[in-house]
Amino acid sequence: MKERLERVREQFEQAEVDALLVTSGPNRRYLSGFTGSAGTLLITRQRALLLSDGRYAGQGPREAPGFEFKLLSDAAPLARQLPDLLQELHIERLGFEANHISVAQYSKLQHELEQAHASCAWVPTEGLVETVRQVKERDELATLRHAIAITDDALAAVRPMLRPAMREREVAWELEKAMRKRGADGLSFEVIVAGGDNGSRPHARAGTDELGVGRPIVIDFGALVAGYHADMTRTLILGEADEQFRNVYTTVREAQQAAALGARVGMTGAEVDALAREPIAAAGFGSAFSHGLGHGVGLEIHEGPAVRQLSQHVLQAGMVYSVEPGIYLPGWGGVRIEDLVLLTDAGPEVLTQSSKDPVVKI
Repeated sequence: MKERLERVREQFEQAEVDALLVTSGPNRRYLSGFTGSAGTLLITRQRALLLSDGRYAGQGPREAPGFEFKLLSDAAPLARQLPDLLQELHIERLGFEANHISVAQYSKLQHELEQAHASCAWVPTEGLVETVRQVKERDELATLRHAIAITDDALAAVRPMLRPAMREREVAWELEKAMRKRGADGLSFEVIVAGGDNGSRPHARAGTDELGVGRPIVIDFGALVAGYHADMTRTLILGEADEQFRNVYTTVREAQQAAALGARVGMTGAEVDALAREPIAAAGFGSAFSHGLGHGVGLEIHEGPAVRQLSQHVLQAGMVYSVEPGIYLPGWGGVRIEDLVLLTDAGPEVLTQSSKDPVVKI
């Protein structure tokens, strides 16, 4: 945790701040280890404080031993205690996470500072912690590998259960049970199971439709382990695949492999996106690939780096991101294939291990 704090502090000079107020839950957990639902970090160049209420008087110091725990009471919540802390710590320019604080919260904090006649400039910042989080450390990678393995094993367990009369929601429930039985703390997101035309909507929700025979079935899900998210998509078909399915599926699979294996350190997100987008366009399906190729995965299911058109994020060794091209044809369905990839100096390592054979015999 100490090294993470130092990497954030190294950015203070460029951001022109004396301290940073961290209100994002994932950022708070990343920097301190604190897993409670309520709390704020106040980080200066020399000190690190965890501000939370009485519910976490025991948990806070135990989970975040590198932080000074400051108790917030109902009578004196953060807005009322912050002016005194800023004066005590001689903070003249306070950075705050502009993407993670509401207008109402900002106004309340500003009001209390004015009431206390505290002279402190508020400086909006973006990405000071998120930039550090993009490159995963060894323990983070171990947790991600565990979450991915649970996800792989869950699909392997549920796949033989699939039958034409099963409803999308039944499949989603079986996948959730399988992940929890294997040690998942929860779901990375609501399980997507979309058969037939439902699969033409990239973020369709599992409903009451039956899987049927000979229809593409898009399954997108992931296990949550110790705060870290897995994310995988496979497209299956029950029974024989017709020519259209084979054509669309082969196009997506080849595009997915090209992008998953073709990335290199120093490439931009846009350049990696193009590795998949170009072959899909060449096959005549360019307009049917309607979203970015991928996104970083970690303490949030969607985080940096962005791997999509126009993204100038430069990929570095240690980044973990999804590679998930798709083709979506209204009236027919969709095909999406997604793996999580770890980029190393030697090239990409595909972490997801589930089979890409789409045909389920019935």
